[in-house]
Amino acid sequence: MANVEHGGRAGNAFGAGAAERAKARLRVLRIGLWVIAGILAVRQLAVVLSTPKGERVTDLETWVGTNGVLHVKGSLYDSTKFTGTPFGGLVLKPLTRSAEQALGWGWTFGTLLLVVALGLVAARALPKPVTRRASLLAAPVTISLLMLSLPVRNTLYLGQTSIIPVLLVLLGCFAVRGQRASGVLIGLAAALQPTVLLFAPLLWFTGRRHAAVSTGVTFAALTAVAWAAMPHDSYTYWVHHLAGVGLGGKADDLANQSLHGALLRLGLEGPLEIGLFLLLGAAVAVLGMRRAVRYARDGQLLLAVAITGCVAVAVSPTTWQHQLLWVLLAVVGRVGKKTSDRYMWPVAVVLVMTLPAKMMLPNMPALYPLRDNVVLMAALAAALLVPFLSRTSEYYRRPIPTEYAPPVPTRWSRLPLLPFLGRVFSRPNLLLELLLIRVGYSAYQQVRLAATGGSNAGGRVTAEQHGDQILSMERFLHIDIERWVNHTVVKIDWLRSFFDFYYASFHFIVPLSVLAVLYVRRPADYRWARSALGFATLVALVGFWLYPLAPPRLMPGLGIVDTVHGVQDFSKPDYGTLTALTNQYAAMPSLHFGWSLWCGVVIAILAAKWWMKALGLLHPFFTASAIVATGNHWILDAVGGAMVVAAGFGLTYLLQGPRPLEQLKPVEVSTRERVAVTGRTRS
Repeated sequence: MANVEHGGRAGNAFGAGAAERAKARLRVLRIGLWVIAGILAVRQLAVVLSTPKGERVTDLETWVGTNGVLHVKGSLYDSTKFTGTPFGGLVLKPLTRSAEQALGWGWTFGTLLLVVALGLVAARALPKPVTRRASLLAAPVTISLLMLSLPVRNTLYLGQTSIIPVLLVLLGCFAVRGQRASGVLIGLAAALQPTVLLFAPLLWFTGRRHAAVSTGVTFAALTAVAWAAMPHDSYTYWVHHLAGVGLGGKADDLANQSLHGALLRLGLEGPLEIGLFLLLGAAVAVLGMRRAVRYARDGQLLLAVAITGCVAVAVSPTTWQHQLLWVLLAVVGRVGKKTSDRYMWPVAVVLVMTLPAKMMLPNMPALYPLRDNVVLMAALAAALLVPFLSRTSEYYRRPIPTEYAPPVPTRWSRLPLLPFLGRVFSRPNLLLELLLIRVGYSAYQQVRLAATGGSNAGGRVTAEQHGDQILSMERFLHIDIERWVNHTVVKIDWLRSFFDFYYASFHFIVPLSVLAVLYVRRPADYRWARSALGFATLVALVGFWLYPLAPPRLMPGLGIVDTVHGVQDFSKPDYGTLTALTNQYAAMPSLHFGWSLWCGVVIAILAAKWWMKALGLLHPFFTASAIVATGNHWILDAVGGAMVVAAGFGLTYLLQGPRPLEQLKPVEVSTRERVAVTGRTRS
């Protein structure tokens, strides 16, 4: 590509060929992303439409069903189920009959089309200039993220209208011509969702004052029309309920991700809570809108819109889950001077907006306040804290590049398949690594439990049958020593206590310690070792799913003593201390042994002294002894653990190539030198 842009005639043929190959790869990638977006859309449709009629689009059913609030002759808010504005009720009421006739398919397909339109508008609104690759790939990536996001999934499932205000704002800011038309669309969105009025100051302070005035006039006119047509309902909504506060679910419900909901969940109430909410809300509004105006003047209007929406999320008295799409739009902000740091913010936002909060943070009481308000924290971070780069920053388009090592020769010319993964010497972003480790472990726990249909009782029969198969194989091989080892250890108190402690503690401590040391001292080897561990765990999850297996301690009639969890009551469907918390039938392969073997291999390869290598190899030996002595695994489980570790290292070699043979020492380079080097490289 450099030859095409700058080079002379000698490189034209090669440059043209490289350009054509790049275009072909980009075309294939774009088609693949559109296919993924289509698959996700079809999946969302299938999930909604396969749900029993009485359980899907329940909010819409509440409005337009046989006993829906839009049929009642009294107030819309008599049942407190209708949470929209009076204008929203006025618009919906004439559509009641048609909505009833198309309650399932039509509403769901219509919402899906709105999501696609929202993705297309957001993709076109990216701050300029954008590369050709970004312009071609933005739309399918945006639509895919929207389909995966919890607000869209919640909207499709409940039958909500929360996508419409977001789409109207984006159309008003980026699609229509003329400030008056822009203001009309945003004012219409505010009539449906009052906190959208925060966009009026954004328009005013960025020079679009006619649009700001039009927004306010449109909102006032539509609200007045609704007040004239439904005065009692309007009084109930705007005065009695203070713009909808108290309608729908309880304000302290976890689904209410606003400052008001967070304060209520913290135990505050009464005048103190209201005063604190008003004070914090005013501070967030002022500081957040100042940031939004600054980024709008910088030419990043989509980021400014996202920040304004995040402010609305925080200061609204009630912000339900289906109203949180503004946070996802904040993914367009660029953060970090280094290329390796650029992924931290977008990955964090995507994970927050697509995964349940319990997967983001450990299940610890001390972290409940953070876990219960994780989306609110993301909104506040975007509105107030995240240091988004301005377009005038030298790092906006040219971040500090990642340090790469020379390619390592491999036995096969086509390896590694993904060379960019294996040649990085610099440390990855620590926060991103911790976040991905946490989410990966949560997914590991979920897959383990889902392997038996979500309950241990459901997979008990199959798991015990597989246990009989494993025991028969071990007897054939004359390695069925589990009962003998278990009963021998039980008779020796200190040995039993040692193995119980080793089994319960070292499984996590040692791998995390190895990863921590490598991250600090050997960053390139950290990437290699971390990838091998991740691949091994993924392969193990397949084993848990395909072959649920009862460990020796949960096999009736075998006589194994459960030294860690206590006596088992085999007469109960779910028995044992931990069976209600996790899948006790995920025994094959043994990740206790697999992770310990990974530690031993990594230490043996990388440790500088022989005694360190020997100590590292003792860990898998003690772990194998512990899992058998405590009755938690069969001998063949350990064999399975060794096999998945071998597969993990094999996949790492296949995708990333051999581990780097030398460590690159970081060299401090001034900003001026870096820019100069970058300029010479480009020229």
